[in-house]
Amino acid sequence: MKELFKQKILSQMSDSLNFQQMELLEFVLRQNIESFNISDLTEKELNETPINLLHSFLSAKKIEGCSEKSLKYYFSTIEALLNKLNKNISDISTNDLRLYLSDYQNKNNSSKVTIDNIRRIFSSFFSWLEDEDYILKSPVRRIHKVKTAKTIKEILTDEEIEKLRDNSQNIRDLSIIEILSSTGIRVGELVKINIKDIDFQERSCIVTGKGNKQREVYFDARTKIHLLEYINQRKDNNEALFVSHSKPNKRLTINSIETILRKLGKKCNINKVHPHKFRRTLATMAIDKGMPIEQVQKLLGHTKIDTTMHYAMVNQINVKMAHRKFIS
Repeated sequence: MKELFKQKILSQMSDSLNFQQMELLEFVLRQNIESFNISDLTEKELNETPINLLHSFLSAKKIEGCSEKSLKYYFSTIEALLNKLNKNISDISTNDLRLYLSDYQNKNNSSKVTIDNIRRIFSSFFSWLEDEDYILKSPVRRIHKVKTAKTIKEILTDEEIEKLRDNSQNIRDLSIIEILSSTGIRVGELVKINIKDIDFQERSCIVTGKGNKQREVYFDARTKIHLLEYINQRKDNNEALFVSHSKPNKRLTINSIETILRKLGKKCNINKVHPHKFRRTLATMAIDKGMPIEQVQKLLGHTKIDTTMHYAMVNQINVKMAHRKFIS
């Protein structure tokens, strides 16, 4: 009877709610119908159930500009915690979270980076609960950042970029390489660009980054030439800058861009070619050639300068030359 009641509500609400809201509704029904009588709850208790607090938290993050992808990740990560602990929010302790993270790492053989990402999500959630006076103090405060080994990530060399250019199958793929190389934009920003966003006269483009923040980026003369050639030879009416070759010529997705570059990288025998590698390459080359770090930060659309420094790995040869110049 309870299951029938739940399914009836879900069916009636399916046309009015999006995926995230349906997930939340199903979770609420599953938790409440089985455990207690809804009629016995006060309005305050209903508003402060763990899932309702999660829903309020996600609403706040959405207003702040979080993407749907990020919201889904927040939801699934926190929901798993709430299901596992099955406690009132105010009863969740630091030790509960430590044990959860430890068990999660052992069970899934997760990296330290993954565990720290989960810790950061928990920190954001419980800090919000503290700020909103739902709890006195966040239990995540005493769980410190997980230390991870710093590795120097690979960038693309000049020769590798030339190989990618030479082996591109068509003008569209070549244009993708050019715009990624000269702007350093995120792949999520690339797929959102429309033709009208580009100013060929100024060789600039408006992109929409994280938090729906817009910024202006710039490209070189070679990129301009190839982009114009690509746009002029297109026969479709899609407003998107990059579209599929086959009709109905839909806007390329993040996955399709990644697939194009991965296949091209294998063809050129270049290790791990992906959109983010172009971004890291541009940041490294810019700093290596003397661009002030604050300007690189602005170019990449980073809120914190520490993020920019994380992306940019200074060329070891230049470090050696600088040592000889200033110290030796």
